Amino acid sequence: MSGETPDSGADASGGLDGPGGSAALASLFAPERVAVVGATDRDGSVGRAVTENLLAEFDGAVVPVNPSRDEVLGVSCVGTVAEADVDMAVVAVPPAAVVDVVRECGEAAVRNVVVLTAGFGETGAEGADREQQLRSVADEYDLNLVGPNSLGVMSSPRGLNATFGPDAPPAGGVSFMSQSGAFVTAVVDWAKDEGIGFKDVVSLGNKAVLDESDFVEAWGDDDATDVVIGYLEGISDGGAFIRTARRVTPETPVVVVKSGRTDAGARAASSHTGTIAGSEQAYEAGLDQAGVLRADSVQELFDAARILEG
Repeated sequence: MSGETPDSGADASGGLDGPGGSAALASLFAPERVAVVGATDRDGSVGRAVTENLLAEFDGAVVPVNPSRDEVLGVSCVGTVAEADVDMAVVAVPPAAVVDVVRECGEAAVRNVVVLTAGFGETGAEGADREQQLRSVADEYDLNLVGPNSLGVMSSPRGLNATFGPDAPPAGGVSFMSQSGAFVTAVVDWAKDEGIGFKDVVSLGNKAVLDESDFVEAWGDDDATDVVIGYLEGISDGGAFIRTARRVTPETPVVVVKSGRTDAGARAASSHTGTIAGSEQAYEAGLDQAGVLRADSVQELFDAARILEG
């Protein structure tokens, strides 16, 4: 695990500081109005896919943001985030434009931002610098920022599918986080056959701001979440995660699949989201201390979720 200094990431009471926290993240999964920045009707584009998904079932308003278009998929466009008057922005613009768009979100008091765009810390020095700029802007405006390099977020109570994946999951009491967007898609597909329903789903991406500890804390305080499951390629702050999970697991079980048991797996995780996977011995000890159960496969993850949810 990285960042295992005992006081790292915690305030005097032992809670996580910065953006996040259970009350703040509740709004991330229950927006009233969602902007899609970079919305388009161009076939095969991320901006089209996420707009279509939101329009399909979301019980709030969807506002496309694209200064070059009057409408997208029959919905009127606005030119800027400020004009959208929303409480969540989903960002699907080229990498070079993301930091400016996120700053616009902060200036417009849009607290919840989901960055789908890739091309950040997972791509090398230039991307890492761009990711640091993104983190600085999010810190300046105290944003709940998911990503970058994220598939998006879902929440069944609101019919929210703010992703560019093909399907939303069935409703249920399991909340799920994953660093891999492909793993989210696979789990959602598998869940339909397995009879597993989800409350919230988040694709963590590069975890520039919000990470696994933030979501474990939020879901631990969420009465509608019976079980937390996750796929992790690395843990950003081991000490914070252990403290958070210790508080949560007595009431809400947490089960994870942790990639990178082998050297090849660790290299694959690092190349995917820029995560340093860390030592297996540290993970085993840390997860055990935190009361977190470790699954070795997706089937084990589902089996545990089914048993613990019941």
